[in-house]
Amino acid sequence: MNVLCLREIMMKPPLKDLQNAIAQTIAEEEKAYDVVGMCKFFGLETGEDGNPWSSKRIYVLSLVKQQTESSLIDLAIKAQEYYKSDHLKAILNKYVGGVSGTIKNIIFAANGPKPEIVLIDAVSNDIKIVENEQYCLVYDKPILEGGLLWTDLLEWWQERQPQPFSNHRTLELSLLQRLLASLSKDSPPERLLFQTYYRHFLPKLGDNLPALIPQVYLHYDPKTIRQLALDQKDPYLTRQRMDFLLLFSNHVRIVLEVDGKQHYSVDGEAKPALYAQMVAEDRRIRLQGYEIYRFGGAELQDEQQGKAVVTAFFDTLFRQHSIKK
Repeated sequence: MNVLCLREIMMKPPLKDLQNAIAQTIAEEEKAYDVVGMCKFFGLETGEDGNPWSSKRIYVLSLVKQQTESSLIDLAIKAQEYYKSDHLKAILNKYVGGVSGTIKNIIFAANGPKPEIVLIDAVSNDIKIVENEQYCLVYDKPILEGGLLWTDLLEWWQERQPQPFSNHRTLELSLLQRLLASLSKDSPPERLLFQTYYRHFLPKLGDNLPALIPQVYLHYDPKTIRQLALDQKDPYLTRQRMDFLLLFSNHVRIVLEVDGKQHYSVDGEAKPALYAQMVAEDRRIRLQGYEIYRFGGAELQDEQQGKAVVTAFFDTLFRQHSIKK
């Protein structure tokens, strides 16, 4: 047995732990007369055997034990999203790692005023952009097990166009230019990272290249940071946008930040409070399962040095996540 297999066995808890966590969560949250209906809701075959009135937990457990590991994980994800169980989430994270929950949409590449977003169905968390939609992109297709690849983003981009592009390269250039337009010309380091990524790795990985998505909304607050400050309210969702996001799967989410002076100073004067706010937010979203990597703007100022930094970083990141070139 090799070291990797041994490590996986040591880190992953027994399947019965996940089975018990699902059964316990449903049993604690539901009345006996609702258990059968909720099991059907989650896609479990209830049949005629068993009786939730004698023991809700044992009844649900008898159903979940019939599931394969992959089906059980899918069931756990749905149950955790529905009940918001901290216990189930903790067990589930040992199987899937990263971020629990399923991606429904990605709002990204804004190149104009902030979008105005409303919930059109608060039960299903369905959103609608009611103002400034023309300045941002919204990817709303399912994220498959392999994550969001460049080829997936291209296919989605083609579907949005009134006319098909004449060839594949023209399609690629159109999307690359639109994504680049969301990066400020006042931030050469961000643009260097983006352009180096696609110029260096697209020829090597082709269809296997994970999409590097710029300017992605992580949180949404209808008020700007400035409005919150004027109202003397705490900006509890301080980092509303991520500089870049990579999705290696639904749950493995990589955040890249390029830090300029504005992250830690005002008018050239260092502000420890700004730095503290930044690292506190890092801790918070790391605890949610995101991976965060920061680049200092200074290390990407020189073009040749910056390219070397970027390519070396992604070479290592891809190797660690077993993304084959």
